[in-house]
Amino acid sequence: MKPTVAIVGRPNVGKSTLFNKLTGTRRAIVHDTPGVTRDRLYGDCDWLSHTFLLVDTGGIEPHSDDVILVQMRRQAQVAIDTADVIVFVTDLRSGVTANDQDVAQMLQRSGKPIVLAVNKADSIGEIPVGVYEFYNLGLGDPYPVSSVHGHGTGDLLDAIVAHFPEDVEIPEEDDTIRVAIIGKPNAGKSSLVNKIAGEDRMIVSDIPGTTRDATDTLIETPQGKFALIDTAGLRKKARVHERIEAYSVLRAKLAIDRAAVCVIMIDAAEGFTEQDSKVAGLAHEAGKACIIAVNKWDLIEKDGKTMDTMRKKLMGDFSFMNYAPIIFISAKTGQRIDRLLELVKFVDEQNAMRITTGKLNDILADATARVQPPTDRGRRLKIYYITQASTRPPTFVCFVNRKELFHFSYQRYLENQIRGVFGLEGTPVRMITRERERDDF
Repeated sequence: MKPTVAIVGRPNVGKSTLFNKLTGTRRAIVHDTPGVTRDRLYGDCDWLSHTFLLVDTGGIEPHSDDVILVQMRRQAQVAIDTADVIVFVTDLRSGVTANDQDVAQMLQRSGKPIVLAVNKADSIGEIPVGVYEFYNLGLGDPYPVSSVHGHGTGDLLDAIVAHFPEDVEIPEEDDTIRVAIIGKPNAGKSSLVNKIAGEDRMIVSDIPGTTRDATDTLIETPQGKFALIDTAGLRKKARVHERIEAYSVLRAKLAIDRAAVCVIMIDAAEGFTEQDSKVAGLAHEAGKACIIAVNKWDLIEKDGKTMDTMRKKLMGDFSFMNYAPIIFISAKTGQRIDRLLELVKFVDEQNAMRITTGKLNDILADATARVQPPTDRGRRLKIYYITQASTRPPTFVCFVNRKELFHFSYQRYLENQIRGVFGLEGTPVRMITRERERDDF
């Protein structure tokens, strides 16, 4: 396995900015508001032929009783417990604080190698005198860095990798399926990740919008290997007042782009909303395999027809993506979670399906014999042949005599004929039309 390095420290010392600088990404939310980073955020980092997993954590407030800050402290402790090396980030401008001393003592009790980073040393040249104050923490040499400009990060990375065992092997690409769990705030996305992972990997709270970062949880189950991407709940734009929430919406969209499969979480008690349609539309437009998971099914009073009734209603609500299977689950009790993972694997395979040109044209010949292509002003659509251009999603190119004659309704008819033979359940299908004159053949 890759070594794991946890970035910890009190709030607003620049941990997320350092995470972004070291990983070369903008995955961590950076904002002047203390406490913006809440959950653990993972990213790969490369240095001197070493590849390791870098973990950004929420700021540690050792003595706070705030419900969110307490859970942030617990999350940071989990990261510390699982890390091979800990990077303790402090702030040169504020100097050593009482909270820094408390965090340093907590880290020393972990027995893990600790690298002390003194952030916001933005000037170039002599080491600022204030850096020497940090020797009082008893953690060895402090490394002055500027997470904004990158000064000193090379020395910091040298110190980090010096603690790695020499026999660490970089794992090869495996068959892990990346799954984005998306939906409105408080639909139970983090609870689902926790249930599957069997541990509290995400902060779970009844406060809508608790999760702000898109985070990855790597798990291996009897159904396969999965990287679960728990995203911030997508809100209506009118309700995105803070810049932080705006970043979270963008991050959720990026999480969809990184994923192969999207699980769209619906609150069974609340039912379908316009925002659910918009969330699903993001995944549909991105061409991802999709599953609609109706969560909190354990809270619904049911009779023999409740599930069928709601399924029919949801099929109408999500008519633009009627290919997506619907499953009724409970993240709290674990109801049908194993079935959900089986579905994830299945729709991922459907999304990656490739069909030979010969089989496609057999379907085309049969379809056009059953239903004649449309005509307009005496001109009839002629489809010369069809071929698959790409997968994820399955994309088919139809070569025709006149593009304007290839109406949407007939494209949908052909799509349904292909689905009828090959399934393609859980995945959108793209149809591209290319015009060829008859004289070309």
